[in-house]
Amino acid sequence: MGQALQRAAQWTSAKDGAGGKLEFTSINEDLLNAILKFVETTGKSTEEASLTFKTPLKWQTSLNPQHFQGSGFSDSGDDVISDNKSSKDDTPLLKLHKLAKDKYEVNISTLGYAEQVLRIAGDKKMVELRGCLEANRDPVVNMLGERFATVETDDNSIFRYIEEITKEIEQNAKQEQTAEGSKSAEVEEKKIVLRLRLKLLRLDEQLMNMSIQKMSSEVRLSPASVDGEVTILKQLSGSDETKCVLEYIDYYGETFVSKNGCRAQPWRQLHGDICYIYVKTHDKDTPLYITANTSGYYLNNGPDPEKPTQLDYTRPDSTTYRDLVSLLKDNSSKFAELIDQQEFTLKVEQNDKKKIEMSEQTEQNEDYQKKKNSYEQNTRNENDQDSDKDKNQKNRTQSKKKLEPSLKWKVLGVDDNKIQEEDKSITKTEKKKRPVQKYKSKTPIDKEEPFSESETESEEEEEAVERRAEANADLPSEYWQIQKLVKYLKGGNQTATIIALCSLRDFNLSLETCQLAIRDVGGLEVLINLLDTEEVKCKIGALKILKEISKNTQIRRAIADLGGLQTMVKILRDTNKDLKCLAAETIANVAKFRRARRTVRQHGGIKRLVSLLDCAGLNKPDMEKDVEVARCGALALWSCSKSKKNKEAMRKAGSIPLLAKLLKSTHEDMLIPVVGTLQECASEPSYRLAIRTEGMIEDLVQNLKSSNQELQMHCASAIFKCAEEKETRDLVRQYGGLDPLVTLLTNIENKELLAAATGAIWKCAISPENVQRFEELKAIDQLVTLLNNQPEEVLVNVVGALGELAKAPPNRMQIRKAGGISPLVNLLTGTNQALLVNVTRAVGKCAEEPDNMIIIDKLDGVRLLWSLLKNQNPEVQASAAWAICPCIENAKDAGEMVRSFVGGLELIVSLLKSEDKEVLASVCAAIANIAKDEENLAVITDHGVVPMLAKLTNTTDDKLRRHLAEAISRCCNWGNNRTAFGREDAVAPLVKYLKSSDENVHRSTARALFQLSKNPENCITMHEAGVVQPLMKMVGSQDEDLQEAAAGCIGNIRRLALANERAKYA
Repeated sequence: MGQALQRAAQWTSAKDGAGGKLEFTSINEDLLNAILKFVETTGKSTEEASLTFKTPLKWQTSLNPQHFQGSGFSDSGDDVISDNKSSKDDTPLLKLHKLAKDKYEVNISTLGYAEQVLRIAGDKKMVELRGCLEANRDPVVNMLGERFATVETDDNSIFRYIEEITKEIEQNAKQEQTAEGSKSAEVEEKKIVLRLRLKLLRLDEQLMNMSIQKMSSEVRLSPASVDGEVTILKQLSGSDETKCVLEYIDYYGETFVSKNGCRAQPWRQLHGDICYIYVKTHDKDTPLYITANTSGYYLNNGPDPEKPTQLDYTRPDSTTYRDLVSLLKDNSSKFAELIDQQEFTLKVEQNDKKKIEMSEQTEQNEDYQKKKNSYEQNTRNENDQDSDKDKNQKNRTQSKKKLEPSLKWKVLGVDDNKIQEEDKSITKTEKKKRPVQKYKSKTPIDKEEPFSESETESEEEEEAVERRAEANADLPSEYWQIQKLVKYLKGGNQTATIIALCSLRDFNLSLETCQLAIRDVGGLEVLINLLDTEEVKCKIGALKILKEISKNTQIRRAIADLGGLQTMVKILRDTNKDLKCLAAETIANVAKFRRARRTVRQHGGIKRLVSLLDCAGLNKPDMEKDVEVARCGALALWSCSKSKKNKEAMRKAGSIPLLAKLLKSTHEDMLIPVVGTLQECASEPSYRLAIRTEGMIEDLVQNLKSSNQELQMHCASAIFKCAEEKETRDLVRQYGGLDPLVTLLTNIENKELLAAATGAIWKCAISPENVQRFEELKAIDQLVTLLNNQPEEVLVNVVGALGELAKAPPNRMQIRKAGGISPLVNLLTGTNQALLVNVTRAVGKCAEEPDNMIIIDKLDGVRLLWSLLKNQNPEVQASAAWAICPCIENAKDAGEMVRSFVGGLELIVSLLKSEDKEVLASVCAAIANIAKDEENLAVITDHGVVPMLAKLTNTTDDKLRRHLAEAISRCCNWGNNRTAFGREDAVAPLVKYLKSSDENVHRSTARALFQLSKNPENCITMHEAGVVQPLMKMVGSQDEDLQEAAAGCIGNIRRLALANERAKYA
C-alpha cells in the first residue's frame, strides 16, 4: 500500500506548511475503492482485525460523538473512547478527540475499528478514507512499525522478519522455561503481523498493476515510437515469402522531417497526424496506406484519383490500432502467420549503431544548413526589395517580376508554375505579405511541446480576415491624432509618456479605427515595451490601453506575436494589485485563440493566475481589492480553460478548492467568471467529480435563483454538464434545483439561457425521482411550447428532455394532450444529427402509447422514421430503428403498413452489415417485430436475413445477443429457416449465450433454441454443445416464459433421443 501511495497516487503540491492532498483523478478514485474493499473484507479474519497497531492512525474527521452512541463506546469528557483497550499500554483502541468546536480527530489502533469507522461514516466513507491516507502517507509504518517503512530501493524487511521468527521458534524449541508460554504468544503475534504484511504487499501489487494498466491505456503515439516500429518491419521485409513478413514498407510522401519528428504536412499535424506509411503484403495486390496519428494507426484511402500527388485522408472504417503490427495482422492473414514465426535474431552492436546515427545526423545537418542559408539569402533579398519599394513608392513600375517560392513551399510540393499562376491573379492594389517576425521569448518556457494540441472548443478565431481601408480612402482625424501621440510615446521623457498615455485614453478606444491606428504606427510595440519599465504609472497606463484595444481580434494576435503575453505573465508576480488586475484582464481578452492560450500555459501563467484566486476575506468590506484581483484571475482562467491541457494544468495548480471557495461569494461580478470557468471545465470527468464532492452543486443551485440572467445561464450550463452522473442529479433535486430550472423556461427571449436550462432539465430527467418532481411542476406543458420557433441548440435539449420524461407512461399521455406529438414528428425532417437522435428517441417512447401511435401514423411518422435508416450517422440509424419497434407493436395493421414502404424491408435487412453494435441490436429488435407478420417474414427471408443473422451469432455483447436471439426465434417460423440456421452454424454459438449473467438474454435464447430444436439436426448440434445442463437449471426459473421455452427445448431433444432408441430396437 505504501508503494502505491507514493508512486501511483497523484498528489497536489504542499501549501502553507500542510502536506499535499490526493487529487480528484480517476486513478486515485480506483485506488481508494480498492483500499476500501480491502479494509472492509479484512474483518473476516478476527486475528488480523484485532491486531494492535504500533502507532494509531490519526486524522481529522467529519464524524462527531453522536455517531458513536451505543454499546462498545463511552464518553470521556469531550472525547469518546472505545470500551476495548490495548493489552500492552491499556489505551483505548478508538478515540474521538475534540480539537475545537465542531472539529474532531479520530485515532484507531486496529483494522477492526477502521472498518467500523468506515461503516459508521456511511456514504462519507470515501471522505474518511481519503482523510486518513492524506494524514498518514505511509500507513504501514503506523500499523506494523518502522521496519516495514516504504523505501525506494529493494525492500528486504519481510525476509529479515521471517528469519527472526524462525530463530525464535528454534530457540523456544531448545529452551524449556517458565516463560515459554509468553514467548510463544509473541511468536504467534509476529506470525499475524507477517500474514497481514503479506496481504498488504499483495494489495500493493494489485494497486500498482491497476495504475499501470490505467496509465498505459492513455499513452499516445510519438514520432520516435512510429519510427521504431517502421524500422523493425523494414528489417523483416523482402521478396522471400517464407522468411520476410512483408514485401516492402516505407513512408509515403515528402522526405522532409519536422523538428518535432513528424513527416506529415504542418496543416495535417493540427489533426494529430505524424506520418503516412504504405505497405505491400505478400497476399494483397494493392498496397495498404496507413495514417500514423497520435491516437493510433488507421487505414486511409490512399492517393486521391483526382489528385495523384495527394492522399485521400478519409478513413474507410473507424477502427484504430495501438500498434502497426496489430493493424497489419487484421488486414493480412499472411502477415499474421509469418510474424508469429519470427525469431529474435537481429542484433546491432551499440558502437555501430552510434556511428550510423552520427553519419545520418551529419548528412541531415549539412543538408539543413544549405537549405537554411539559401532561405536566409532569399529573405534578405526580399527585405531589401521591400525597402526599395517603400523609398520609390510614387515611381513604381508595372513590370512583372518572377517570384521564387520559399523553402517551406518547396518542401510541401508546390510547383513554380502554380505559384506563377496564383501570382497573376493578385491585383495591383494588394500588398506583398512580409514574413512574420519571430520575437524572442521574454521568459523561459516550462517545457517544449509539439504544435498539435488537443483542444475541446471550436475555434472561434482561427485566422481573422484583416479589413483595411483603401489607400486613398479618407481616414478620420482621430487616426492622425493618435499617430502623433504615439510619436510622443516613442521619444518623450517619463512625464511626456504619462501625459501621452492619458491623452490616448481620452479617445474612444472601442472604435476599430482608433485600435488599428495604434497598431499601424507601431504603438503596440511601445506599449508592450513600457511593461518592462520600472515605472508603475507607465505600466498601469499601458495596460489600461492594451486592455481596451485587445478586444479587437487583429490586436490580440499582434500582441501575441510581439511577446506581450510573456511580459503580462511576469507582471502577475508583481506586488501591486492594480497591475495584477489589469494584466489578468488583458490576458483574458488576448487568450481567445489557441496559440495565445498555449503561450500562457508554457510560460507558467496558469499557476500564477490560479494563485490570484486565493482571496482570504471573501465577503469582508475591506477586502475589495483582493476580491477584484480574484475576479480578474477567474476571468483570465475562463478564457484559458477552453484548452484541455490548460484545464489539466489548472487542476494540478489547485484551482478546484479555490473556485469552490469563490463560489460562495455574494459578488455577482465575481460569480460570473467563476461559474463560467467551472462550466467550461465540467466537460472533464475529474472536474465533475470535484464539483460534486467539494459541495459546489448547492452553490450552483442557489445561484440559479439570482436575478442576473448571465449568472443563471452559466449555472444551468454547469449543471447540464455535471448531471451526467446520478449522484449529481440527486444532489440537484435535494438542494431544490429542479424548481428554478423549470422557472427559467419562461425566459423565451434569452436563447442562451433557454438552451442551458433545457439542457439541465434533460440531464436531470434521466433519474426517475426527478421526473416525478417535473410532473408536479408541469414542465411538460412548458417544454412542448418550446418545440416551435426555437434555434436548434434549444430544440436538441427540449426534445431530449421530453424523451426522458416520456419513459413514464402518464407523461406520454400528457405530451399528447399538450399537443406535442405533431411538432415532434415534424422535426423528423431536419438535418441536425444530434436533434435527429433525440427526436427519434422521443417519438419512439411516445409510440408506446396506442393513442399516440394513431396520431404518429396519421402524420406519416413511421415513414419518416424509416427514411432515417438511410442516414450516414450510426447513432441516428440506431435510434430510428429503436423507435420503429414500438411503432410496429402498437400500429393497427402493422404488417400492411411495413409492406407499403417501397424498399423498406430490403433497407433494414441491409443494415445487418453495419459494424456498429448499437445499430445491429436495434435492427435485430426491429426485425423481430417485423417477422411477426408472415408475409413480411417471407420477404426478408428472400432478402437473405437468415445468413446475415447467423454471421452475428459469435458476438459477446449481451444487448445484441438478446435481440439477435429474439430475431432468430421469430424468423424460424417460415419455411426451411430452422434448417438454414443450422446449416449456417448459428446453433452452437447460441448455446454459449446461456452462460450470460443477463436473464433477458436467457429468455430470448431459450425461445430461439426451442424453435431451432424442432429440427432434428439442430437438436444433435445443441446436445453436443452441452445445452441440456444450463436448460435444466432454467426450468426452475421464476420467469414463466423462460421455464416454458427451456422445457420445450429439452422436450424436443428428449423426443428425438427416444425416437432413435425405438428405431435402434425395432
